[in-house]
Amino acid sequence: MSDSYIPMIPCNVSGPLGVLHLPRLWLKVSLEARGKLAAGYPGIGGGYDSMVIAGLGLSADAVRKFITEKRPTYAEFETWVKGQPGVKLDRASVYKLNASILNYHHDDETRTGILKATGYPDNGSVLGAAVELNALDDWSAFHASVLK
Repeated sequence: MSDSYIPMIPCNVSGPLGVLHLPRLWLKVSLEARGKLAAGYPGIGGGYDSMVIAGLGLSADAVRKFITEKRPTYAEFETWVKGQPGVKLDRASVYKLNASILNYHHDDETRTGILKATGYPDNGSVLGAAVELNALDDWSAFHASVLK
């Protein structure tokens, strides 16, 4: 078994709370807390991780501390999120957050780099939304580290 893992939960997946990327955030921080997150993947990065944390009104330090100390299942993590003071889980807030995730696009340099690294032509056949490009990047990294 591998000593490190590529987080294979895509950015556009939600759990019962309906918040996109929240399961991936939980997985990445959980793996990081155990020293098992693949190189190049931050536990809490500046992109979707930070968008979700800020969009829900959470603290990155509190998220990291809870996951590191309690080692929760995903269900336990969602329960913790729901119990945080000031958390924004109303329908309008979740919709706004999810829309920002789905509508986020990488800059041209990032898009071009991911397409090149994953073997896709930069001819418009890949729409270029960040959730799509991030998935291609994960699958390519998984293939290179596990399947090749």
